[in-house]
Amino acid sequence: MIDFCAIDFETATHERNSACEMGICIVENGEIVSTKTWLIKPPSYPYFHPRNIDVHGITPKEVQDAPTFDQIWHEAESLMYGNLMIAHNAGFDAGVLRSCLDYYGFFKPKLNYLCSISLAKKSWKNLPRYGLKNLAEQHNIQFKHHRAGADAEVCAKISLLAFDNLMLTRNDEVTEVMKKNLKIL
Repeated sequence: MIDFCAIDFETATHERNSACEMGICIVENGEIVSTKTWLIKPPSYPYFHPRNIDVHGITPKEVQDAPTFDQIWHEAESLMYGNLMIAHNAGFDAGVLRSCLDYYGFFKPKLNYLCSISLAKKSWKNLPRYGLKNLAEQHNIQFKHHRAGADAEVCAKISLLAFDNLMLTRNDEVTEVMKKNLKIL
């Protein structure tokens, strides 16, 4: 069966290391087993760019007592360990993860990651849009957009539907079919 983790970040500024929320949704044997969300105090604290607040609604006050990324990374990493990582617009989320790891001096785990946009495009040809909100609407999935845990969980649900549509039931099949789209963190 398919095992992966779907991740999502929200950021406080245009800086990739400014994660202010992280969500991870764990999928084991093709089933969502848990979703974990952390508010994070970013290095830019207390500064948040107003545009970022407009997108996700997270304010400096909400993260004033939150842990910093280095304080949550070991727990997050243990959830991701050995998994395929999937994110919607994965280049952004992988970039945020890389930048946070670099900022705090952590080694990058050897993780393969896949963008759920490329997966959706392979699964459902000719949709007008492949944004997370559009794909969720297409599949009647309700969620609070631009909150990390909710976005990660919807990414996992969309990915599972795409795998089912492509008749992929094991990680090695995903690797074979999506090999051109797989990247390493």
